[in-house]
Amino acid sequence: MKLAFSTLGVPGLPLADVLGLATAHGYHGVELRAHPEEPVNPSLGPDERAAVAAQFEAAGVEPLGVAGYARVAAPGDDDAVIAEMRGLLELARDLGAPYIRVFPGGGTERSAEEADAVAARRLGTAAEYAADLGVRILLETHDSHRTGADAMRVLGLVGHRQAGALWDVMHTWLGGEQPSESYAALSPHLGYVQVKDIASAEDTTPLALGAGVLPLTEVVDVLSRHGWDGWLCWEYEKRWYESAAPLPELLGRGREHLARLLTDAA
Repeated sequence: MKLAFSTLGVPGLPLADVLGLATAHGYHGVELRAHPEEPVNPSLGPDERAAVAAQFEAAGVEPLGVAGYARVAAPGDDDAVIAEMRGLLELARDLGAPYIRVFPGGGTERSAEEADAVAARRLGTAAEYAADLGVRILLETHDSHRTGADAMRVLGLVGHRQAGALWDVMHTWLGGEQPSESYAALSPHLGYVQVKDIASAEDTTPLALGAGVLPLTEVVDVLSRHGWDGWLCWEYEKRWYESAAPLPELLGRGREHLARLLTDAA
């Protein structure tokens, strides 16, 4: 498995510094938070996008994915959500990233069945465009669809290879799924896995990997047992928790912890 971290953990940091952290601490890739407050986002022009791709190539680091904020089950107009996904897909294509991340965002305004149908309709439409660009759309286990079983209800309706899943291990755990259950549900569509750690279900302030309660050992074990060889991406939610320790000082130990879990699982 290859290791990456998300720029959610280093909000606003210039890309050159992000890539420097990746190379210094032995990470193979970076997940880019594609928010307007970040240096890499869909507003970049063609020359700026080419420069970003060149920086990644020069550093020998892979752009894992573009983590967007489109909410595919949210109330409102289909066209706006699909247009947002198209913008993320074009950015990923231009940067050489294989994935974009979208959220469910179903809320409580409609039934679960209606939310599933809306999300599947929008994902199915965007997946056709994604196929032309060679990029996959990954629905993250999050908010209204936080478990693998929830995400699979949508992806089963879509039935398109360019629409897959992003396994956020915190949300499936908070949703009451065991790692083996999450993997069984998501494996036919799994793009990559976001790892993290927290103190408890009540306190989700990010911690160093291995310092909290999330079942990271079990997650790595189940992935290894099934021969899965994709990406593990550390999503450290520093942007939402100002009191959390700075990510740069944790990256080295985080990589060592993941490497140890992988070695033990093997």
